[in-house]
Amino acid sequence: MGAVVSCVQAVLRTIGNALMAVVHAIGAIIMAIVNGIVALFDIIISCLTCGKGGSRRRGMKTRTSHHTSRV
Repeated sequence: MGAVVSCVQAVLRTIGNALMAVVHAIGAIIMAIVNGIVALFDIIISCLTCGKGGSRRRGMKTRTSHHTSRV
């Protein structure tokens, strides 16, 4: 009897994992669409303001550092 319960638990766990994977995929698709719309509006605003508005990243200097791992 314990084997049947274990098998049912495994099946339900697998179904739950599959449903969560679908939910995560839908969330990722929605995030990609929203990010695309935001980027489009950023481009439109940048064009309308001759590049003076929109993204603030252009004027900032960024520092890049390279980290090496000890192996």
